[in-house]
Amino acid sequence: MKYTSAEANKLLKALETKRNSLLSIEEKSAHFVISVGEDIEEVRPEYDFRKAQKEIAELNGKIRAVKHAINVFNTTHTVPGFDDMTIDQVLIYLPQLNAQVAKLRMMAEALPRERKENFRSNLVEYNIANYDPKEAAAEYERAQNELSSLQLALDAVNAGETMEIEIAL
Repeated sequence: MKYTSAEANKLLKALETKRNSLLSIEEKSAHFVISVGEDIEEVRPEYDFRKAQKEIAELNGKIRAVKHAINVFNTTHTVPGFDDMTIDQVLIYLPQLNAQVAKLRMMAEALPRERKENFRSNLVEYNIANYDPKEAAAEYERAQNELSSLQLALDAVNAGETMEIEIAL
């Protein structure tokens, strides 16, 4: 069946949620406590070991198949307009670019010379920018625009291009 990356990630999340739910139920049902005098069969929770293991194994297989398909998609599809970077490269570049944008924002907001409060001394100290804040502001704007364009381009690929995932739902 064909899925976009966004759909595949939603499918993956649904499968993981279902598996986690089964694991939680198994944890609560596999062991139980009774008091002396209670009838063990009256308080025994419903639990079928073989059925539980089979369902969990099937879900794990589906999760592997979906994750593999997403990984292959991410390593074989490029994001147009960004030097033919593959999606997996873009997913590495995005946090790098976010960090760069945050740093450049701080540098752009700096004053060329700013008085620094020093409560331990009577000396007057200054923080002096060792760069041109206007140049940092221009680079910040360029990096912010690149980040926005990259996010939009990645969203378009994730919502538009499809991959084949062979699993029975």
